[in-house]
Amino acid sequence: MIREIDYAILDFIDELMSSPFMDWVMKFFTTLGNSGIIWIVICAILLISPKTRYIGFIALFSLLFSLIINDQILKNIFQRERPFSGLDIELLIKAPTSHSFPSGHTSSSFAAAFVFYKYFTKPYYYYTFILASLIAFSRLYLYVHFPTDVLIGVLSGYVCSLLAIWLFNHYKEYQEKRQVASQNEKN
Repeated sequence: MIREIDYAILDFIDELMSSPFMDWVMKFFTTLGNSGIIWIVICAILLISPKTRYIGFIALFSLLFSLIINDQILKNIFQRERPFSGLDIELLIKAPTSHSFPSGHTSSSFAAAFVFYKYFTKPYYYYTFILASLIAFSRLYLYVHFPTDVLIGVLSGYVCSLLAIWLFNHYKEYQEKRQVASQNEKN
């Protein structure tokens, strides 16, 4: 049942939106998400300034958690075939060789976007959610992920962001306690 709904959504997107311009746009956005490159670049920029360095590190760790949890664990557990597998479809991009579930592009995009949502103000985090959504949608448009892959990718990205935020907050508390203890020893 879910598989039929997944294919119905993919076919609806294809019938409704397919055009040479949209092909170019979706290939562009999916390329931005390849290996999380756009998010790594944004994190590298954030690492430059001491004011945003902490946020850059948290976002990088959320990307790392996404890579480990999705690409190394979940994809190998579920081993779901891609939507184009076994179909006579000409893809607009090179066929991914990894498993489909969950979407790594989506998970990494939303892992970073949720971190930015936590630490940035409007309108900046809106832009990251728009970009993450476009990257996620591109995976559907290009017929390389099922909608359920993308939905679970969003959820996974959220969990990865929470894990990174939690880790860094505990590290920060630990550092502050050490600093207070060190100053108490000096007094």
